[in-house]
Amino acid sequence: MGARTRARECALQALYQLDTSGGDPRDVLRAILAHFEETPDVDTAKFAEQLVRGVQSERGAIDDLIQKTSTHWKLERMARVDRNILRLAVYELLRRPDVPVRVTLNEAIELGKKFGSEESSAFVNGVLDRIANTPIPGAAPKQKI
Repeated sequence: MGARTRARECALQALYQLDTSGGDPRDVLRAILAHFEETPDVDTAKFAEQLVRGVQSERGAIDDLIQKTSTHWKLERMARVDRNILRLAVYELLRRPDVPVRVTLNEAIELGKKFGSEESSAFVNGVLDRIANTPIPGAAPKQKI
């Protein structure tokens, strides 16, 4: 498993816990990273922290975009795992020009398969595809490959 894939898994777990019970993002992420048999390298931990902090700092705008895009689904009615996979991926789409769109979508779909329900990957893919193909004011420029 790649370092960034592992970082996304850690970030998703932290976001899920923060969504469930709150807490300090750094403490939550540190606790998750400490549970690995092999301590993640510095780059993995750093990328995971950037993702968690980014999602937390822009959560209102991210949630608004997800809500507007996911027709017939209220954010609070989405499965908690799906909601946080979407938050993570939308943050990458908006603010991480170093990550190609296709990578963000593929990683989110894989997170849905691994951590979500049978329908998660298709749901996540549908919402993210709409977001990725809609011009968003203020989003970092991305290369589509």
